[in-house]
Amino acid sequence: QVQLVESGGGLVQAGGSLRLSCTASRSIFSRNIVAWYRQAPGKPRELVARLSLGGTPTYSDSVKGRFTISRDNTKNTVYLQMNSLKPEDTAVYYCNQINGLGPMYDWGQGTQVTVSS
Repeated sequence: QVQLVESGGGLVQAGGSLRLSCTASRSIFSRNIVAWYRQAPGKPRELVARLSLGGTPTYSDSVKGRFTISRDNTKNTVYLQMNSLKPEDTAVYYCNQINGLGPMYDWGQGTQVTVSS
């Protein structure tokens, strides 16, 4: 079973930046689409960014222009660079590999991002 470990979250003021990392226990990220999700308290988990096999990113409207997803296959790691953070970005962030049926692996513990106003 693949384990996903997210890191890099923290407390930041509005307008600040954070870089999240997600490392997999096996070399999987080169094989399919990878994605970052987030879940705020009382809300469902939402997809915020995805990266195709060919390297084409797609972002939700709420983060477009501020977040950048990238992948380093040599390190089995996916990144999410988050700039111009807003209080509404506060959530637990998760990564996963996805296919046509959705997320492929069990969720990791996530990493908490808190943006103060």
